[in-house]
Amino acid sequence: MAQQEVLNGGVAEKAVAFTAVKPQLMVEAPKAGDAIEFYKSAFGAEELSRTFHPKRKAEQDLPLVLSARLVLAGTTILVSDCTDDSAAPVKTAGTGCVLCLETEDVEAAVGKAVAAGAVAEGELADGDGACCGGRVGKVKDPYGFTWLICSPAKKCAEAE
Repeated sequence: MAQQEVLNGGVAEKAVAFTAVKPQLMVEAPKAGDAIEFYKSAFGAEELSRTFHPKRKAEQDLPLVLSARLVLAGTTILVSDCTDDSAAPVKTAGTGCVLCLETEDVEAAVGKAVAAGAVAEGELADGDGACCGGRVGKVKDPYGFTWLICSPAKKCAEAE
């Protein structure tokens, strides 16, 4: 919109600078706690904090996770229970998202994820069809998210 105003003779607004992108994985309630343990076991995530929903229904044994902050490969991700609360940012858990992890040992990483409960999808791939010509494996975690586990991408100039 700011650029449109400039094109129409208006005054440009100050540019907004972002400092981070933090994907939030919405997991079917009440499975966020299990998902957090899976990400720690399968991918070596480190849990930094966990906040619970302030209200708990009588039939719930444990409070729902409002937001857990994990660090995975130097990136912060958030994991939350997806509830039918009208304030929830999404209403469907585990849809519309593919996460990519880079590693030098794709086979070992896929094996570790499968051992922790993920399901391998297809065979490991090499070459032009994989992440900028590297090696890639694909797993689906128990919470519906697809993870591509790739060798480090080649520089775009080399790939083209």
